Formats: sequence, C-alpha cells, structure tokens
Amino acid sequence: MKNHNTIHRIGIGYDLHRLVEGRNLTIGGITIPHEKGLLGHSDADVLIHAIIDAILGALALGDIGTHFPDTDPQYKNIDSKKLLKHTVNLIKQQGWSIVNLDSTIIAEKPKLKPHIANMREVLSQILEIPMDCTSVKAKTNEGVGPEGKEEAISCFAVVLLSQSKDIPQ
Repeated sequence: MKNHNTIHRIGIGYDLHRLVEGRNLTIGGITIPHEKGLLGHSDADVLIHAIIDAILGALALGDIGTHFPDTDPQYKNIDSKKLLKHTVNLIKQQGWSIVNLDSTIIAEKPKLKPHIANMREVLSQILEIPMDCTSVKAKTNEGVGPEGKEEAISCFAVVLLSQSKDIPQ
C-alpha cells in the first residue's frame, strides 16, 4: 500500500481592460449585452485572464503574456476560453489539478449578477471542477477609479491547485 502526500499551491491573478465602443463585452466566457466592450489583443475577457494568471502564478510559470504574447498574431481576437483550456491542459500534464476558484469582477456597469450563474457554469466545465468550487462575484467601485467611472473593468482571481505524490515506504 502506498502513502500519498498532497501538495497545494495557491495563485492570485489580476487583470484590467479599458471599456470602448465597437467591441463585444465578454466576461467569464459569455457575451454580455452592453454598449461597450473590453479593449485587448484577444477578446479581453478580464475574468479568464485573471484566472490564467492565477493558475500560472501558482506554479511559477510566468504570466499570460509569457504564454500568449499580444505580439503573436495567432492570439488576435482569440476566444479566451481556448487560452484557459490550454492552461488547464498545461498544468494537468504536470500532475496538478484545480481545487477551487474564487474571483471578483469590479465593474460599475453593466450589472453582472444576472450573468454570474452562466459564467460559473462555463468556467467549472473548463476548469473541470464542480460548480460549488467555482466562485464568481461582482462588485462596483462606488464611482471611484477607472472602474467606477465606467472606463474599465478589472478582476481578481485566486486558485488553489493540488498534486498527489506517492511517498516511498
């Protein structure tokens, strides 16, 4: 009989994108009706970008720009769900799995509460974790800063990863 030792790592991610006219607003892998969208090389999904940075940070593998540089044309307007799937596969290859996600989106408008359940469902499928381990929250910035002035949307994400290793007897 083998004994197992479980190793845990935690990572935090952050992202911010400007709101501009003429772009779709994609957050958490879903498109949200709004007169403005987020500016970026990809679809500028702040939630997924923060999650990717949290995962990569937990394993000291750099950041989203290291793996998906905005100078590479293959990532122009890419669906960030594809980037997250690639990141999940990268950590699985190294024997890691995601235990849970906790995230907070900061946006004055649009109101995100009606969309959170859909975001959680999309993310739990990609991350391969249950819905009750996939937390997405939304806050306003009370009219302060770029988020509060409706110039940008930002997001913080924290993930816990685990890896089981056999211990020789």
